[in-house]
Amino acid sequence: MGTVRHILQKKGHEIISINPDATVFRALELLVEKNVGSLLVLDGGKLTGIFTERDYARKVILKAKASKQTPIREIMSTQLLTVTSDTTVQDCMNLMTQKFIRHLPVIENNELKGLVSIGDLVKYIIEEQQFIIGKLEHYISGHHEAMLS
Repeated sequence: MGTVRHILQKKGHEIISINPDATVFRALELLVEKNVGSLLVLDGGKLTGIFTERDYARKVILKAKASKQTPIREIMSTQLLTVTSDTTVQDCMNLMTQKFIRHLPVIENNELKGLVSIGDLVKYIIEEQQFIIGKLEHYISGHHEAMLS
C-alpha cells in the first residue's frame, strides 16, 4: 500500500490557504476559484485551522451569520488531525472514516508539506488497483500463451 508521499509526488505540494482574518465570503470565492473543498488557515505561515464547505454550511448558513462580515477565525475547525509523508493510504482512509473528516494536512518536522483529501486517496487506490489488474492480466495471458505452445 502506498503512502502520503506517493500521493503528494503525483498531485504536488501546492497549499491553498487563507488568513484567519479574511472573510468567509473571500474564502468561498477562493474555494470556487481553485475548485477545492477546503482551505488551510495559516496565520503568519503557521497552520491554525481548516475551513471547509462543511464549516460554511454548519457554522454560517445554519446560524444565519453574514458571509461578508464573518472572519474565518470564528468558524474554522481548529481541532486538526494531521499525517506525515510516511502515513499509509490505508491509515489515512481509516482515520478519515473514523473521524468523519475529508481532509488531512501533511506535517513533516513541524512544517506544512501539503494536504490530502478523501478524493486524493480514492484516486490513488483506484490507480493502484488498475495497475495490479493490468499486471495480472498480462501474467495470465502470458501464462496461457505459454501453455498453448
